[in-house]
Amino acid sequence: MIPFNKPYLTGKETLYIEEAVRSGKISGNGAFTKKCQQFFEETYRFKKCLLTTSCTDALEMAAILCNIGPGDEVIVPSYTFVSTALAFVRQGAKIIFADSSSDQPNIDENLIEPLITQKTKAIVLVHYAGVACNMDIIMEIAGKHNLIVIEDAAQAIDSFYVDKNGKKRALGSIGHLAAFSFHETKNIISGEGGMLCVNDERFIKRSEIIWEKGTNRAEFFRGEVNKYGWVDTGSSFLPSEIIAAFLWAQIENLDNIQKKRAQIWNTYNSGLRLLEENRFIFLPKIPEYATNNAHMFYIICSSLKERTELINFLRSNNILSVFHYLSLYKSEFYQNKYDGKPLQYSDFYEDRLLRLPLYYELSEENVNLIIEKIKIFFQK
Repeated sequence: MIPFNKPYLTGKETLYIEEAVRSGKISGNGAFTKKCQQFFEETYRFKKCLLTTSCTDALEMAAILCNIGPGDEVIVPSYTFVSTALAFVRQGAKIIFADSSSDQPNIDENLIEPLITQKTKAIVLVHYAGVACNMDIIMEIAGKHNLIVIEDAAQAIDSFYVDKNGKKRALGSIGHLAAFSFHETKNIISGEGGMLCVNDERFIKRSEIIWEKGTNRAEFFRGEVNKYGWVDTGSSFLPSEIIAAFLWAQIENLDNIQKKRAQIWNTYNSGLRLLEENRFIFLPKIPEYATNNAHMFYIICSSLKERTELINFLRSNNILSVFHYLSLYKSEFYQNKYDGKPLQYSDFYEDRLLRLPLYYELSEENVNLIIEKIKIFFQK
């Protein structure tokens, strides 16, 4: 069976974990945590990075930093993972779901402004498949209405946006806050893990406090205060040094990992191009303002029935492919709270989007086999 995903190990993960254990400092915010955070700040120009135990935790920190509470409204895409909305629901917010674009799963930036009311406090966007949303338009809307922008960049490590002035900016560095994931399905991994990026100066000091269980412990360890205590809300968001050590081994191999994933993505894209030209499927669209970090490769089928049949056909040939998100606005938990219209394109991608295997150790031979099997399916 060709699996859908296989976590890649560089070979140094256990060496660095042993180094962390031998150091005697295996709780959070040690040497490996600082190395990881410094790398992201210097490489991608995030103002402040804080490793977290998950992307969900990073989003929850963002919700706390924004002072989201009962009565507030937060605009969120419907076609996303539950954590994107849940972090704000936990704070008591009402989620205002937005539809995807017709040509890609990202939020349709032209639908955001009509959803804004006096109660709107934040816009949360998702860079689906690591492909940028239209950040110029979104940031302009946010500035006009004095709203906070949170980038859910769970899938977007090492991906970029080219703004209207031609400046290339890392995803996660543009909004006021951003959240990344290092889950085992992502480009670089730590099993479970995430990161909050703070790009607005007004949130930096408080982010450390929330990160450290509501205490000013980080200031104490830097010698900025002579004792630390409970000064705000927060939780135990920071990961252990074992997680950070694992992640550091991945970071050291980031360029190599990205190069291999891009090769696989490009092989899929060229190999399946003829099927798109003959209108059997649609392939991912990369806007002019976006780069591609090869987080995933997906195809769009013509119907739910066809996608189901293709999944079963590939499985019968020992290839595991998967569909992705279910529209959150129709979810069992939130459907009774949703009072808007059906979201056409969120439902479109729910029914038709199919993700193909993509991981570092996937051989070129197997990529070509998958392409050939998909061609055979449509020939039939």
